[in-house]
Amino acid sequence: MTILDQIIETKRIEIQGYSEAAEVQEQFPAKTLLISHLQERRGVVAEIKRASPSKGDISTDVDVVAQAKKYEAAGAAAISVLTDESYFKGSIEDLRQVARAVSIPVLCKDFIVSEIQVDRAKAAGATIILLIVAALEKEELHRLFAYAESAGLEVLVEVHDSEELASALELDAQLIGINNRDLKTFEVSLERTAELAKEFPGDGKRVLISESGLATKQDAAFVFGHGASGVLVGEALMRAADPGSWIQEATSEEAAK
Repeated sequence: MTILDQIIETKRIEIQGYSEAAEVQEQFPAKTLLISHLQERRGVVAEIKRASPSKGDISTDVDVVAQAKKYEAAGAAAISVLTDESYFKGSIEDLRQVARAVSIPVLCKDFIVSEIQVDRAKAAGATIILLIVAALEKEELHRLFAYAESAGLEVLVEVHDSEELASALELDAQLIGINNRDLKTFEVSLERTAELAKEFPGDGKRVLISESGLATKQDAAFVFGHGASGVLVGEALMRAADPGSWIQEATSEEAAK
């Protein structure tokens, strides 16, 4: 059993204990669309990440609101909040607090296998959810994608190889993430983005977001140079003394040269 298999097995057990989202939803500050930002200019999806299976504890005592505001002030395109508790030490409450505090898009970063998770994410203020092609059967992927879109959410569809990219394109997904980390082995290579970007349609309808393994601003420049419109960065920002500078420098015109 791979690490991804273990996480998904745990998730399917966890969701059996979830209650239905409240019908009367909290009102959150209006959010912009991530696709609109990334079609106009490159951007950083800045992640709040307390821990991970591969890196262990990163910043378990982070003030998520303060961190989110730093990201927004620096010009982040969106904020990703890891809500998985068992493996990443996040929570749906982290997401809710961030969504209350910012006016840029907010991604619920989790291993979504059920509509109830989509409902919980939206009720907690998410404007984007993540669907991982490798974690879902084709029917599940199509069903959850349609459900999330019907709920007014953007969907980031994550792929890792050519076959999974084809699945994302079949959905007509606008936001496609290339995970540089193999979720079966957790090995990382930025060449994954460079390789798959060659197969990415340059039609302007959709954008490519490079995820995982982006430790430096030079790493961001590498994937931007190979066609990424956005980068999803977690650990580097959580460990940075000044995450705002990291975001600004990674997306500057000088960094593109």
